[in-house]
Amino acid sequence: MEIPPVVIDRLPLYARALAGLEATGREVVSSQELGHQLNVTPAQIRKDLSYFGRFGKQGRGYNVRKLLEELRGILGLNRQWRMTLVGTGRLGRAILGYEGFGPQGFRIVETFDSDPEWVGKEINGLTIKNTADLEAVLRQSPVDVGIVAVPAETAQSVIDRLVDCGVQ
Repeated sequence: MEIPPVVIDRLPLYARALAGLEATGREVVSSQELGHQLNVTPAQIRKDLSYFGRFGKQGRGYNVRKLLEELRGILGLNRQWRMTLVGTGRLGRAILGYEGFGPQGFRIVETFDSDPEWVGKEINGLTIKNTADLEAVLRQSPVDVGIVAVPAETAQSVIDRLVDCGVQ
């Protein structure tokens, strides 16, 4: 059975809402309450989830932790995604400081810049490496995801290099 793209698009919203509920200690949530929080009908939530199996009990709701674990599995968030960041200017440094990646299973493990003033410096426990060494470093320390925070005129060449290294 083919799952409509719009259903896939809603799954991260459900997961984010459930993570928020879990953080407050909630154990059970109804489709009505979840729908109200996300501006989606309870019937739509039940239908979306039915593509992936049976969750919850009629009249009792969904176990927040179990449903969140299932959704994270479906979305591939139950594993660690190793990431690299290329570019440590203002945007790059803001990305390095963002704390929302970890809880979602993403971790920046390598960072690169071409500016000699930044190469060798450490930010949040990561030593900035020279962009010229990108291929050699990523051969030794493969990553799953690349984040490109460089000027537009060099972005495509950086992306091409990352793709050549097998980065998504």
